[in-house]
Amino acid sequence: MGQLDGKVSIITGGGSGIGKGIATALAGEGSSIVIAARDAERLTATANEITASTGSDVLTVQTDVTDEAAVKRLFQSTMERFGRLDILVNNSGRFDGGRIDELTLETFAGVLSVNVIGPFLCTREAFKIMKDAGGGRIINIGSIASNRARQFSAPYTTSKHALWGLTQCTALDGREFGISCGQLNPGNVAVERRVASGGSPASGLDMGPEPQVETADMARAALYMATLPPSVNTLEMSVLPVGQLYIGRG
Repeated sequence: MGQLDGKVSIITGGGSGIGKGIATALAGEGSSIVIAARDAERLTATANEITASTGSDVLTVQTDVTDEAAVKRLFQSTMERFGRLDILVNNSGRFDGGRIDELTLETFAGVLSVNVIGPFLCTREAFKIMKDAGGGRIINIGSIASNRARQFSAPYTTSKHALWGLTQCTALDGREFGISCGQLNPGNVAVERRVASGGSPASGLDMGPEPQVETADMARAALYMATLPPSVNTLEMSVLPVGQLYIGRG
C-alpha cells in the first residue's frame, strides 16, 4: 500500500528535472499523476517512464502556465480524467538574469510571468477544486534565492521572493478550507541544464562549477511534504548541498 493511494497529483514542469523526479516519487507511492509542460514529446516520454517504473496512471497535458486558458484546460482535463485533485506541485520555472542596467523588460517580465503568474493561475484553479472537496495540498518549488540573493539574478530572485509571498497568502486563504500550501526551496540541483553546463548556474554571476544535489534528493523532500497528515503543513523547507554558499553567499 502506498502513502498516496487513491490520490491525484498535478506537477507542472513535470517532463524533466525536479518536476520529473517529484512526479516519479509521488507515483511510486500510489498517486495518479498529471504532468504538464510545453514540450509534448518530452511529456510523453516521461509519462511512459513513470508508468513503466511505477505502474501509475499518468495523464499528460501540454500547457503553457502563463496562458490562462491553457491552465484552465489543464485542470478541466484532470477532473474529466480522474474526478479529483489532491496535490498540486507548482514546479515550472524560467531562469534568466544579468546586471540590472543591462536587463531588458522582456527578460524581466518573462521570468516573472512563468515563475509568479504561472503558479498563481494554477493555484487559483486548484484552490477552487480543493475548496469544494474539503481540502488539498499545494507545494511551490521556490529556491534558496527566495531568501538570499546572488549577483546578476534580479529577475529570478525577485520572482522567487514573490512566490514566497504567494505561498504564505495561499496558506492563509486555505486554512478554513483544509488547503495547505508550503514551499520547497532547492539549492543547486543536478538537472539536465546544469549537467550540460558543467555545474554552472543558469542565473546569476557564473562562479564556475558549484556543489549540487541530485533530483532524487529534492523528490524525497517533496514526497515528505506531500505525505504529511492533512492537519500538518511544511510551510518552508530548504534543501541544498552542504558545501554550497547560502548563508553569506556571494
